[in-house]
Amino acid sequence: MKRRILVINPNSNEDVTRCIDAALDALRYDDGFAIECVTLPEGPPGIETQTHVDAVAPLISRRIERESASADAFVIACYSDPGLRSAREVTDRPVFGIAESGLSTALSLGDRIGVISILAQSAARHTIYARSLMLERRIAADLPIGLGISELRDSSRVADRMLRVGRELKDSHAADVVVLGCAGLANHRERLERELRIPVVEPTQATVALAMTAVRLGYRHGWAEHARASPNSGRSSEIETQYTLAALRQVP
Repeated sequence: MKRRILVINPNSNEDVTRCIDAALDALRYDDGFAIECVTLPEGPPGIETQTHVDAVAPLISRRIERESASADAFVIACYSDPGLRSAREVTDRPVFGIAESGLSTALSLGDRIGVISILAQSAARHTIYARSLMLERRIAADLPIGLGISELRDSSRVADRMLRVGRELKDSHAADVVVLGCAGLANHRERLERELRIPVVEPTQATVALAMTAVRLGYRHGWAEHARASPNSGRSSEIETQYTLAALRQVP
């Protein structure tokens, strides 16, 4: 039986899930992993605010806990990594967030990372998260294309704006690698990389590749075991809040 990686789109937008699924065809082969992409029907149409991020975190944890026996690894396909640490407490399977993993991939491909986001508020949230990961000095800039999730269906418009922002990241901010800051932008990676002539990381692809490696090598996160043994079990949401507050205190 094929080993299974479950990729969770935490919004309820099936178009985004189809976009993610198509991008992952590059990692599918006959004797490889079964890569399954699912939508959270209870989620909002798009993860565009911190309120959305907070609301979907428990939904993701419940889905992962329910699927834990049948999946070998999980990927949270939202660039805000909602509920990542909480999810790691409910399973002994590896759980990855596409922001953390996408940035990790970018670190090995360049020195100055440019991020393309969908909205200005998304870019601000990503900056705070990058600070919590202690990666802010490697981020050249995080710039939005000014389109929400519901507007990503206009592929030509999205591609034009991404190219304009990508060129600004490269020419004005000296970015030498770009990360797509939304899973819904997945189908634009190849064209953007050809035009910019620098590496472009589609974070869900990069994260699933990391998940495949983790499963093959038997890697596990320690959160689930620690949560069962620790008297502070269940405090991961509090810990995530502390990370965010600490990052906010560094905002100039």
